[in-house]
Amino acid sequence: MSRKRKAPILVLGIGNTLFGDDGAGVELVGRLSRWSRNWHGAVEYLAGGTQGAALLDAVAGRYALIILDAIALGAAPGTVHLLQGAEVLALSQYATSALKANAVELLAAALLLDKLPERIFMVGIEPACLTSGHGLSQPVRRAIPEALGLARNAIVEALESQFLPAAFDFRQPFEWPVMSGR
Repeated sequence: MSRKRKAPILVLGIGNTLFGDDGAGVELVGRLSRWSRNWHGAVEYLAGGTQGAALLDAVAGRYALIILDAIALGAAPGTVHLLQGAEVLALSQYATSALKANAVELLAAALLLDKLPERIFMVGIEPACLTSGHGLSQPVRRAIPEALGLARNAIVEALESQFLPAAFDFRQPFEWPVMSGR
């Protein structure tokens, strides 16, 4: 039986679509997966919802993880945040309870079990409303194009940092090398 290799980059949308702006990450990953090019199989998109540490197997063995989520850091609603590496891991001291139960729990488990990807990015939108029965607020809806642009840039940065020769042309087919060690 052959096992399908994991894409080296995982774009993970986190959040609960039943609680207003908490569903921003799931909305972003859905839009990004339709809008982005194929990336020659190097990028996988996953709407992880509220599964938290249950997503550990999906994260393990990746070179890069790009988390999309609502993130309350005290800025104005609709503010888009881009965090990388240690900034993402430090979120536990600032995060809302919804974020702690999802992204922070997942990252803590991955760190503890030595399954943390080498590169970590988080694109988050500051929520305005986290109550049930509401869709995304207007400030979050207006922030979606900016968040999508930052997520796409994070994908490109992750690809360039590990996998792409300097003269790589995205229009040409490319076979990704077998990853060793992770």
